[in-house]
Amino acid sequence: QVQLVQSGGGSEQPGASMRLSCEASGRTPSTYAMGWYRRAPGKDRDFVATVRGDGSAPYYGVSVQGRATISRDNTKNTVYLQINSLTPDDTAIYYCVLGDDSKWPLVDYEYWGPGTQVTVSS
Repeated sequence: QVQLVQSGGGSEQPGASMRLSCEASGRTPSTYAMGWYRRAPGKDRDFVATVRGDGSAPYYGVSVQGRATISRDNTKNTVYLQINSLTPDDTAIYYCVLGDDSKWPLVDYEYWGPGTQVTVSS
């Protein structure tokens, strides 16, 4: 079993930046991608970002391109997501995800974190 522990999030003002973290533990695949999805109220799930097990090939969803940076520290089994220039449209529950990346870019994100609320408002 794999556990994903998320931290960060909360309330932010428009224009601010936020940083989320997600630490993986347990029986992780030998090589795995980590990333983020989000779900805003009344909307479908939205892909945010992902990165390969070796930290290469970061890939971003359209809604955050140019504003987001995903990175990982494999010494800490942790992935980070920073989003700059926040807008109210970034308000959502953010979910950390993990999946075997041996067939990259095809990744089945088998494991999901509990989610963390991010609210952007003035």
